[in-house]
Amino acid sequence: MIHKIGKRTFNSQSSMTQAMNPPRVELKPLPYEIGDLEPVISGHQMEFHYGKHHRTYVNNLNNLQEQAAQALAKGDINKYVMLANGIKFNGGGHLNHEFFWETLAPIKSGGGALPDQGQDLRTLIDNEWGSIEKFQEYFNTHTASLQGSGWGWLVYNKGSKLLEYRQTRNQDMPSDLNNDYAPLLTIDIWEHAYYLDYKNLRPTFLKEMWKVIDWQKVSERLEQAKKE
Repeated sequence: MIHKIGKRTFNSQSSMTQAMNPPRVELKPLPYEIGDLEPVISGHQMEFHYGKHHRTYVNNLNNLQEQAAQALAKGDINKYVMLANGIKFNGGGHLNHEFFWETLAPIKSGGGALPDQGQDLRTLIDNEWGSIEKFQEYFNTHTASLQGSGWGWLVYNKGSKLLEYRQTRNQDMPSDLNNDYAPLLTIDIWEHAYYLDYKNLRPTFLKEMWKVIDWQKVSERLEQAKKE
């Protein structure tokens, strides 16, 4: 019992130390050049979406974590708790965007190339929706209808071992809905993701996005999720 209490105390102290000294988040370089997703997403659109919006989430997250660490050091728990929502929102914004960029690939690098028949990903999609084309139609219809800002997701349910479609609002993540959800693919439908290129034509944007989805990356994520 003493050993267990001591271990719990150590873990609590370790967590407290980490909270008071949070690591700074960095904006990772894109896995392709900023104009490489053209003509689906213009370099101009990417300069704003990645270069400004994503960077703002990173900067806000670092600033809020620093403020929270200072509040914790002073014992100001009220302020620390008040900052939590902002940390969650900007943290989700950072992680969702990082995941999104890595879901995409230029057409010249295999973007849009569908997974082969017989691959686990293709089989699971076919079993759930009938075909990959029907899945895309389902994804587009339901994602386009999301009110306000958010994300459309393809997730692997580690409990049922099936694929599911899910939506999240604002900067929530699939894990906010269910801890068993492993995200495989996402498309950002905040207006800042498409407005410079597509104006108010969200359905057109979604239809075009399948030309730059990196299905190889999606397959790799599925294989990793099945091992967890």
